[in-house]
Amino acid sequence: MNVENNYINNEFTLSNSGQSIPVYNPASGELIGQVSLASSEEACNAVSFASAAQRDWRLLTSVERAAYLHRLADALLARKHEIGQALALESGKSLEDATNEAVYAADITRYHAEWARRIEGEIIPSDSPSESLLLQREPIGVVACLIPFNYPVYTLLRKIAPALITGNTVVVRPSNNTPCSAFAVARAVQDAAIPAGVVNILTMDHATAERVCTHPKVGMITLTGSVGAGRKVLEYSQVNIAKSSLELGGKTPAIVEADADLETAAREIVTSTTTNCGQLCTAVERVYVHTEIYEQFVDLLRQHMRALKFGDRAENPDFMGPLINENARLNIHQMVARAIDDGATLEVGGFIPPGNGHFYPPTLLTNCRQDMEIVQEEIFGPVLPVLKYSDADQALALANDHQFGLASVIYTENYRTAMKVANNIEAGEVYINRTPADPYQGFHAGWKRSGLGGDDGKHGMLEYTQTRLVVMKY
Repeated sequence: MNVENNYINNEFTLSNSGQSIPVYNPASGELIGQVSLASSEEACNAVSFASAAQRDWRLLTSVERAAYLHRLADALLARKHEIGQALALESGKSLEDATNEAVYAADITRYHAEWARRIEGEIIPSDSPSESLLLQREPIGVVACLIPFNYPVYTLLRKIAPALITGNTVVVRPSNNTPCSAFAVARAVQDAAIPAGVVNILTMDHATAERVCTHPKVGMITLTGSVGAGRKVLEYSQVNIAKSSLELGGKTPAIVEADADLETAAREIVTSTTTNCGQLCTAVERVYVHTEIYEQFVDLLRQHMRALKFGDRAENPDFMGPLINENARLNIHQMVARAIDDGATLEVGGFIPPGNGHFYPPTLLTNCRQDMEIVQEEIFGPVLPVLKYSDADQALALANDHQFGLASVIYTENYRTAMKVANNIEAGEVYINRTPADPYQGFHAGWKRSGLGGDDGKHGMLEYTQTRLVVMKY
């Protein structure tokens, strides 16, 4: 079986550590590949190469950097089938979804390339009549990018495209669950002839990742991951006072008012909860339903969940696929069991199916309380707890009574209720009469423990810059 090599300074190199990581198909448990594990020395060398390359990369005009990004987008599309095949095998996604993820990655790369002529500073009035204040946007330097397993191709480009257009270079650590697609992306980087050292992609263990994040030449760390991983990154950032951008946990509440289109709301909420087997930070993970329509709406949720089949998406792309590994499945099943022990009613699912693969059925829980673990903690699986409320003020209070604040949803035909929730919800995003899907031009940023900084749009791009004030006396 071939071993994937790390991409350092425009070359694929077999690690001198002599170690590799096995990669398994979560739908079958089959070993599908091996990736070379970078040594601490190699990872530090990658940072040094990135730092050296950044000195020339930042001197290019932003339009010249954009031309490289457009070539990268072309290369991603040319390799979309290769990238999609690697991603489908290591993640359990359907080939169509995995290939589309490569297309979305190309799209967001082009989006950030289009910022080339729009990275603007400011001219600020001075207190002195013979002085000008110029606020400039400058690159930070080397950015360490820590990539999750759930959307690893899209997230990789979501981070490196804005980093590159603003003049930074990157050292990327893909998830050890889904590294093969990252090296397929590296081949696209090589195809695009992006200068050596600008993009480096390496698999690492935790100790080596720490060495990278605490390296004195790393000026920024960007992570999409858990709250626990975010706390670790904040520890790392203290060493050299590196900037941190963290997209962490989510627990999207959906409020369903009595006047909502119930069929649409039920269908879309179940789709949100079960897409990628619930492994999505903005997936709906708790539903607040008005008492007037509670029984009717629960029945609709029950119908939609029972109609959804799960299994290997290579056999049927309409199936809901697997969780990423067995630990994830056991953790989710134990959360469901504890909720039932605490008084929740199991309506659908809630069992570990026999056979290979890390599958877990769509699971619906009713009679839940706000203080239950299943309502308060991120599940990251296809499990939906349902709660009642009597009026919109109570629903808003329950939705806000939480540690997380990433995305939120309300279904209603009353614009007053919609705007009241939109203006008072404690979350970085609110979706009215639809479930979350991050637009490239928006700003995906969490409140509370859901993160710091953010991704996408102008503000996501500016995360990768720092300011310089030029005071010019004349």
